[in-house]
Amino acid sequence: MSKNLHSVTARRRLLLKGLAALPLGLNFGKAQASVAEADCELCFRHTHTDENLRIVYRSGGIYLPSALERIDWLMRDFRTGDVARIDPRLLDILHTLRTTCGGESFEIISAFRSPVTNGMLHNADGKGVATRSLHMDGRAIDVRMPGFDTAALRDAALALQAGGVGYYRESDFVHLDTGRVRHWAG
Repeated sequence: MSKNLHSVTARRRLLLKGLAALPLGLNFGKAQASVAEADCELCFRHTHTDENLRIVYRSGGIYLPSALERIDWLMRDFRTGDVARIDPRLLDILHTLRTTCGGESFEIISAFRSPVTNGMLHNADGKGVATRSLHMDGRAIDVRMPGFDTAALRDAALALQAGGVGYYRESDFVHLDTGRVRHWAG
């Protein structure tokens, strides 16, 4: 085994051991409740618009409407300009991953998609884009975490058991959604 692969494997094992000790899995809601009093901050860079946002979206267990509006704008369909409400549970998943993995920020590859954009992407690559994608409901996001192994991010997301997780190794991103628990590789 090469030294680099050994290092990645060792880090992945360490991450999984750490995740096993956290109150995740079926207790995802309880894990979130335990930090309900803390400020929940997220930091993003959108890869297509080069927009950045660092924002507290929840404080004292309360979602902050003005912060959610700013997040909705950042995660808009960059092709059409259409904006939709992003599911706050998706933000909670991202916050848990950021905290668990120790990452600073997320790079957004894709968030909300209008029906027009989703149809165009589906027609261009019929097997990689669902006809009725959760992106269209503001319930999905494709991300990576700079400086953090994307396969390890996938492993952390899978350990949450909080929704769908897709791993796109070639494109170096992870799909996260608030749908039923399932996983795939693209």
